[in-house]
Amino acid sequence: MTDQLSLTKPNFYDQDFNLWLENTINSLKEGKLLEVDYDHLIEELEGMGRSEKNAIKSNLRILLMHLLKYQYQPEKRSNSWRYTITEHRQRIRDSLETSPSLIPFLKEIFDKCYQDSRRLASDDTGLSINNFPPDCPFTFDEVLYLD
Repeated sequence: MTDQLSLTKPNFYDQDFNLWLENTINSLKEGKLLEVDYDHLIEELEGMGRSEKNAIKSNLRILLMHLLKYQYQPEKRSNSWRYTITEHRQRIRDSLETSPSLIPFLKEIFDKCYQDSRRLASDDTGLSINNFPPDCPFTFDEVLYLD
């Protein structure tokens, strides 16, 4: 089956992604740079960067939402909320450990994610969005490192 597929076919990437990936890796390892499908390789690398940023953004929103719920609904605190806070802190820290260059991105999106988390917390709790302060009551370090 493998020999029927060719890197020169424009749809090779779409026919068998895993095989395309293996061939691309082997071509790079062997220095066969003329065999590399650079257009799709670039597309995949760009997608990886976007995915990593989207994951950090999502984890930050969830973390901030649960911190708000935890602070503004103390009577409803649960182990589940504490677990979610710990889990999403760890996910963000893991991403930053692997890619410390994402720290400026995280700081850049922090305020926007806080605003998103206010809406999420309001929707989740049934409380008015005005119950949650317009400016984040937590510092960057408190959000990521205070356990």
